[in-house]
Amino acid sequence: MEIEFKSFAQLTNEELYAVMRLRSEVFVVEQNCAYLDLDDCDQKAVHLLGFIGTELAACTRIFAPGTYFDGYASIGRIATSPKFRGLGYGKRIVTESLMKISELYGSGCPVKIGAQAYLTRFYKSLGFTSTQEEYIEDGIPHVYMIL
Repeated sequence: MEIEFKSFAQLTNEELYAVMRLRSEVFVVEQNCAYLDLDDCDQKAVHLLGFIGTELAACTRIFAPGTYFDGYASIGRIATSPKFRGLGYGKRIVTESLMKISELYGSGCPVKIGAQAYLTRFYKSLGFTSTQEEYIEDGIPHVYMIL
């Protein structure tokens, strides 16, 4: 998987469309969740795009400390295409996101995410710990996790 890092302004129309399509496929259609994905936060994020050839396989967006959570950098909208699951791309895109956070904001920069509760074990395998603060977002149980 080839990974590209881009600010919102650097995204081409085709890349932005691919990101919105993948996020809609995963978060709206697959998870049967009607929510407003266009939350005015993409413009503040660095986007990580993982391509297999010309097809977007996985993506995330990262935020500088204090932009999304006070005192923490953050990773959000973590999505892997159903077509490319089970190949380690989800783990790779999150790992690359954490490396990019270290590069941009310093090694040891604390990271906070709002993880879907059923993915807690996945994020724990990457070093995150649960704060046990479970909440419902768009009808789906989530938990805050810290690295």
